[in-house]
Amino acid sequence: MYLHLGQSVTVSHREILAIFDLDNATWAYRTREFLQRAEREGRAVWLTSDLPRSLVLTGRSGGESTVYLSPLSSAALRGRAARNFVE
Repeated sequence: MYLHLGQSVTVSHREILAIFDLDNATWAYRTREFLQRAEREGRAVWLTSDLPRSLVLTGRSGGESTVYLSPLSSAALRGRAARNFVE
């Protein structure tokens, strides 16, 4: 199954490692450092021109990770994932 993150971007459920609420997560120094490094390395994908509400970390078997900054809240993404998840 796939999860729609916003701006016509979908990712496979199997690739999702974590979904973070940016209102809470960006207080931590390590989170800000991680986001800055992802931006420098070109692994951050902005799905909004405004302030993002959530961060979705995805990974593939080859070790590559991508950070999606979504306009949707982490609660909305969690709800979508729960409704669409079928194993």
